[in-house]
Amino acid sequence: MTGAIRDLGTRSTSLVEGLGRISNFGGALVASMLKPPSRFGFFVRALYDAGVLSVALVCLSGFTVGMVLGLQLYTTLARFGAEEGLGAVVGLSLIRELGPVLTGLLVTGRAGSAMTAEIGAMKATEQLDGLRMMAIDPIHFVAMPRAIALAISMPLLNALFITLSFAGAYAVGVSLQGLDGGVYLSGLENAVRFGEDVGQSLLKSCIFGILLGLIATYKGHTCAPDSAGVARATTSTVVTASVCILMADYMITALWGV
Repeated sequence: MTGAIRDLGTRSTSLVEGLGRISNFGGALVASMLKPPSRFGFFVRALYDAGVLSVALVCLSGFTVGMVLGLQLYTTLARFGAEEGLGAVVGLSLIRELGPVLTGLLVTGRAGSAMTAEIGAMKATEQLDGLRMMAIDPIHFVAMPRAIALAISMPLLNALFITLSFAGAYAVGVSLQGLDGGVYLSGLENAVRFGEDVGQSLLKSCIFGILLGLIATYKGHTCAPDSAGVARATTSTVVTASVCILMADYMITALWGV
């Protein structure tokens, strides 16, 4: 009994210490955004790596998800004679939930893991120590441009995902199932409200991008300086960021008032 209590205390202390370390890192990251120089060139490169290189994956995934939704929802709605509501159901489900969440998970697996591995490799090869010896802050030089790039690219990728999903659902519902295209588009237009639905989607994607940028850069900067440490940090980034995205999604939905 005493050992179990001691283990619980040790794990709780480690959890609090970990939260404190990542909070300090986040504070240093925010402070570095206010310091010159702007590192605009590194930001553009990071934006290309995190955003442009993820476009193909996000667009293909969005189109296939839309096709699946169009097929499943049309079949389900047809049972009740309500297939005219396909556009409304697809629009609300994608904009409110599926779009930002699936985009966040996809970007976590592709860009977040790659970012952690890149920073971890820099630490393993002592490049971060070399920056410190030259009086260059590694957080400002390495982490800050990458974190901002993830925070900016996430809403844009989310918009692409949702748009391609609409196209996939349209292709299945209208072209294959025979639903009238005007009915699909009018239902989508009438159901979606910018302030309530699109605003919630943008807020979620922005917060997901901030969380992913913080976690990916923190895991890379704090990993063990060897190949096994980099591998563990990359895996930890995917797991931790995915769980945080799902928890944040629930909290935002609950606070928004659904």
